[in-house]
Amino acid sequence: MISQNTIQQILGRLDIIDVVGNFVKLKRRGSNYLGLCPFHNEKTPSFTVSPSKELYKCFGCGRSGNAISFVMEHEKYSYVEALKWLANRYGIEIEETFQTDEQRQTQLAADSLYIINQFAQQFFTQQLFETEEGRDIGLAYFKERGFREDIIKKFQLGYSPEQRDAFTREALDKQYNTELLLKTGLVALRNEQLTDNYRGRVIFPVHNHSGKVLGFGARILKNNDKAPKYINTPENEIYIKSKILYGSYFARQAIDKADECLLVEGYTDVLSLHQAGIENVVASGGTSLTPDQLRLIKKYTNNLTIIYDGDAAGVKAAMRGLDLALEEGLNVKLVLIPDNDDPDSYVNKLGAGAFTQFVQKNKKDVILFQLEVALKDAGNDSVKKSEVVNRIAETISRINKVEDFTKQQDYIKQCAEILKIEESGLHALVNKFIRDKISTLEKKLPFEEAKTHEENIRQAEATDYDDATFNLLFKDELQEREVARILLEYGIRKWDDQKLVADYLFEEMVDESLIDNADIIRLLAAFKEALQSNPESVNRNFFIYHPDTKLSTLAVSLLNFPYEESDHWRQEFSQSTGFQQNLFEQSYEDFIRTISPGNKEELMGYLKMDEDRTNEEVESAINYLKLRKIKRMLLENQLDLEKEHSPEEFAILHQTHEHLKKMEMELTKKLGTVIIR
Repeated sequence: MISQNTIQQILGRLDIIDVVGNFVKLKRRGSNYLGLCPFHNEKTPSFTVSPSKELYKCFGCGRSGNAISFVMEHEKYSYVEALKWLANRYGIEIEETFQTDEQRQTQLAADSLYIINQFAQQFFTQQLFETEEGRDIGLAYFKERGFREDIIKKFQLGYSPEQRDAFTREALDKQYNTELLLKTGLVALRNEQLTDNYRGRVIFPVHNHSGKVLGFGARILKNNDKAPKYINTPENEIYIKSKILYGSYFARQAIDKADECLLVEGYTDVLSLHQAGIENVVASGGTSLTPDQLRLIKKYTNNLTIIYDGDAAGVKAAMRGLDLALEEGLNVKLVLIPDNDDPDSYVNKLGAGAFTQFVQKNKKDVILFQLEVALKDAGNDSVKKSEVVNRIAETISRINKVEDFTKQQDYIKQCAEILKIEESGLHALVNKFIRDKISTLEKKLPFEEAKTHEENIRQAEATDYDDATFNLLFKDELQEREVARILLEYGIRKWDDQKLVADYLFEEMVDESLIDNADIIRLLAAFKEALQSNPESVNRNFFIYHPDTKLSTLAVSLLNFPYEESDHWRQEFSQSTGFQQNLFEQSYEDFIRTISPGNKEELMGYLKMDEDRTNEEVESAINYLKLRKIKRMLLENQLDLEKEHSPEEFAILHQTHEHLKKMEMELTKKLGTVIIR
């Protein structure tokens, strides 16, 4: 874990304009900055960054957040990875805490392996471009395959010379640890001598999703029946083949924008497609897809298109890992390359435009294709046909997420028609496989552990929600959201000489039933706890950059955008005055400066400025919350009145009704005209 001291140093140095400006060209507009959104394709800038609020918001696609969440979203980093990226940018030394010495040693070993791999990549690239052997053999091979130098440099390709220990001697001269060199697979011990493991091969560095070199693939160039065509890094602390997709670092943003991941088999397939301008592509390395690889894809998109050779081996490879992909909720399509070609040769044959059209035109639904191939193999054999029905039912049963229910039912209908069997029968068979799977899982997991596992999954799926989700979750909780917003916005201001606004709010909300939403309850509790333990640290940024992703996301959502213009506003003011379309937390004074003198007088008819109405705003929010509670109690009491009661019970209910109505009238009088849904 990164220490709190390091995190505070990062937050102290953080500049959202500097961070976002590293990826987006920003232009100043009033007190804010505007640019083209990096998360979707747009021609007119709608991506706005507020340095005063330390927030960004795209009014085109709706994404919003803080500097850390921007790095996480743009680079697809975890929270810790984003912090490390920021620490590196600002020259802050990372201080980490470990629960055990074993964890510390594992982390130190991983860091050392990254350092050695970076050194090795630079060595191999230098050999490729700056030595006669490298240019004549390695570079000549790449150019013969049709790769341009910009692609070779982008993917940091290299060459390992024929000399027995060229890399080994260089590494030992730089005092790299022998044990770690052996662990990387770059060096081998043969006949009690250290030798280069990849000599005479071209080198393909394999990067993780943050751009660090995890390991290498090394292809032999000479004809040698005894030597393997490719040698890959052995598994170690950082190179775990089941968690790696070649090219993911270079493809992540393109996949995000295209909302589709193209999956191929080999390194050169990825290189050729990138060179043709098709960048949303990764390679599996010819192995079966694993859950970790599929989850890596799902970080970027739900749409996976597998592009493999059209021969029998290619079809078989495409089918591997299919069930796992369906379980992860991915929409899987298949494209088979004809004429004994692979994606590498076919894109060079057709060209980028024609290849893209071919992919779009020839996408096959993987389940239906699997059924088609299986039926062809079964022929007229009734036993084999029965096996096909069972196999396809089991495959469909893998589509088990609640949100994919409609997709599952659609597959059952289509497959029943193709198989010429009753839809209800196939439906029953699919349900049987689902029940069997649940039963197996329950046997594997003790009851309490299974419950914990289920709850962890539910919580994990609930952490990433955007503005649209917030609107759905909180459509009946506007009053609660307003109180939470006021707490974040004004909580540490003075209410009077004795207490803060936060103190007043907490006093007024002694009745815990005033708030229903669990996330807002957690936010209030966290605010109260921080106020008691470390009051100096409590401000908006404390929650905008809170390590708890849920609290941070909620804070960003609550603090986003007090002003939204109407169609009339846009017509009357936006076109004539030229100020940006959506106001993103400007001070009133800054806002007024954006209005031309001719419109200021008319504008004052729309807006009225007061010196400071904080207390009035706070009281109003609390009163609305109380009024909502009273209206609920009135409704419950009314429903109770409609039931049969003794005269004494009826009298009590009637008195309760009168008392609640009196309280409602008093609050309504304070608030003015009230409409509550």
